[in-house]
Amino acid sequence: MLGALATRPELAEESPTVPLPITAAPAEAQRAGVGTRVGTAIRGRAGSAVRRWVPEGWRGARLDPGRPGAVALTLVTAIAAIVAAVGVWVGRPRPEPVPALPAAGLVTVSPDPTGAAAPASADAAAPLVVSVVGKVVRPGLVRVPEGSRVADVIEVAGGPLPGADLTATNLARRVVDGEQIAVGVPGAPDGGGGAQGAGRPAARGKIDLNRATVEQLDGLPGVGPVTASRIVEWRTRNGRFSRVEQLREIEGIGARRFGQLRDLVTV
Repeated sequence: MLGALATRPELAEESPTVPLPITAAPAEAQRAGVGTRVGTAIRGRAGSAVRRWVPEGWRGARLDPGRPGAVALTLVTAIAAIVAAVGVWVGRPRPEPVPALPAAGLVTVSPDPTGAAAPASADAAAPLVVSVVGKVVRPGLVRVPEGSRVADVIEVAGGPLPGADLTATNLARRVVDGEQIAVGVPGAPDGGGGAQGAGRPAARGKIDLNRATVEQLDGLPGVGPVTASRIVEWRTRNGRFSRVEQLREIEGIGARRFGQLRDLVTV
């Protein structure tokens, strides 16, 4: 038919030209085709990875932990945070204690190995000064603590000499400051003269009942601390002793004890 139309010029001139529709531009169609191929390739590789690593039963499953799962995840996260905080706290650097420095200007003085004390300390520790005469190793002045007895004084003086007779010496009597003790001298009592008053001296070695202290009276034979305190109380209450026989008025001093004290005390 077309051949007939071509051979007939009149029919060819009368036939109108009909434009053909163009569905898409060539460039746009090319780009659309490339995008389609890239997307298909990506989806193909992703699907291959899913098929390789994900079990068949889990393919297409949706991850939804739900409320219990969310609570569990929260607890796990909190516990992990606590454990991490504890680890940081335990592993933190701790300051090393610094040893204390000695105070400047302080010097520790060690005691003298020889046992010798300073003179000032000796005077403070030995307030009583007693004269020791007679048969002792070192006669002279000795210093003894308050409350010392005659035996202590003799020991400080070096002790008695061999053969010294201590029968007449009352070793248990407490000494007073300034008295004199005669050791091993026949007819010489062991002291008491230093405690007598200057205006009215008493017999040598006797204790003045109006001046004696409780410690001095405690050194008398048969007189203890209780009886010595009663003697001082009687003197305070009655003013003074006027005669030695007034000792019989004190509780605890009978005829026998008074006989022991008569020649050792005076008024």
